[in-house]
Amino acid sequence: MADIPPKPWPTGLVEEVEPLVRRVLAPNPSPYTYTGTQTYLVGNAGDIAVIDPGPAEPEHLAALEAAIGDKPVSAIMCTHTHRDHSPAAAPLAEKTGAPIVGCAPLVLESSEPRADESFDKAYAPDRVMEDGEAMTGTGWTLRAVHTPGHTSNHLCFALEESGALFTGDHVMGWSTSVVIPPDGDMAAYMASLARLHEREDRVYYPAHGPAVEKPRQLVRGMIGHRRQRENQILRLIREAEHAIEEMVPKMYKGLDERLHGAAGMSIKAHLLDLEKRGMASRMGDLWQAK
Repeated sequence: MADIPPKPWPTGLVEEVEPLVRRVLAPNPSPYTYTGTQTYLVGNAGDIAVIDPGPAEPEHLAALEAAIGDKPVSAIMCTHTHRDHSPAAAPLAEKTGAPIVGCAPLVLESSEPRADESFDKAYAPDRVMEDGEAMTGTGWTLRAVHTPGHTSNHLCFALEESGALFTGDHVMGWSTSVVIPPDGDMAAYMASLARLHEREDRVYYPAHGPAVEKPRQLVRGMIGHRRQRENQILRLIREAEHAIEEMVPKMYKGLDERLHGAAGMSIKAHLLDLEKRGMASRMGDLWQAK
């Protein structure tokens, strides 16, 4: 996990990251969002696409409208429906007349307790993009890459003209992604990482943190990191039965206490995966190796 850079941050400013891509940072910094959500605008010679419009904060919406100017918006595209990514889609669509496209609405079928407030339940896309489906505009093509794991509805978007991949929260430039059951799924997350590792994208533009200039190297490291976490868990539950709350301080030494809940959820995601694979079992809150 990278340290948050000192202020000032470029909140509300339009930054060109490459000829076809600009970004605007939203004013929603937190331990989970780094300096805030980065909204990307794709296209410079005509119509544009807006990726991950972000939170419906008046200040952020005003900054996006200023960045868009008089250019027509062909699509407002969402990688997933966490509340720091998609709520601004509806007011921006009303302002520009553009359709909302991208990920599917998130439908939770599990009765397990979870932090439902982290999802944008009002998200209503005009079109859900299937894996491999493309949106096109003047000089740009954005193709959907299905990457479930962080959430079941997560998509990345590949900009074919430049080799860039907009990775949302699946791969971030400052920290590993949180996988929160029951919707977040560790097996799916690992499979999605493996899929990205097979690709040859030139650069990643995540929703949080800096651009990833060596994407395959980072993804390889992330896969190794998750395997290391899995091995840590197996060592602990082979030694003795453990509750998740006991594992967090042993596995995440020095972690900001505000992030202990998220770390516990990632441990739970690993344990559920191990349980499905017949390598762990539980009795109440206690987990043990099989």
